[in-house]
This record gives sequence, structure tokens and C-alpha cells, in this order.
Amino acid sequence: MKKDTHPEYRQVVFQDTSSDFKFITRSTMNSAETIQWEDGNTYPVIKIEVSSASHPFYTGKNMFIDTAGRVEKFRSRYANKSQSSANKE
Repeated sequence: MKKDTHPEYRQVVFQDTSSDFKFITRSTMNSAETIQWEDGNTYPVIKIEVSSASHPFYTGKNMFIDTAGRVEKFRSRYANKSQSSANKE
């Protein structure tokens, strides 16, 4: 292998921000933040929004997250269009 062509492959901690679940694995991702793991060593930490600890498929819990109100926007638009088409008839 040629030197300086591949990114550094090292142990990294991934932290699920919604459930505070953490796991360590190997990755080429880089982060300025670090965390001290249970073994006493310090590792870079990558924050993620969804992991197996918070995803509804793996947890069996049906979570509904709608931060932007997209469903309500769709319903109001659809209701307006259906009312206007009903008025035309």
C-alpha cells in the first residue's frame, strides 16, 4: 500500500444524541471532540441522531417525530385543494 493515500482507520465512539447510547467501533471519521471510554482511553466521539437504541424498527416503539410540522402543512394544502376543486363542481 502507498503511504499517505488512505485515511487513518482507528477506534471511534459513536454517541446517539436522542438516547445517550454509546458504542465503540473502528472508523475513518474524524472529530475534534473526544470522550473517555470505560477502558480509560480517550477516543474521538461522533454524535449521531439515530442508532439501533432509538430507531423504531429495532426498539419496537413507534415514535413520531415531526419537528417542522410537515404533516400539518400537507394536510392544510390538501384540504385547500380539495375544497377548491369541490367548489368548481
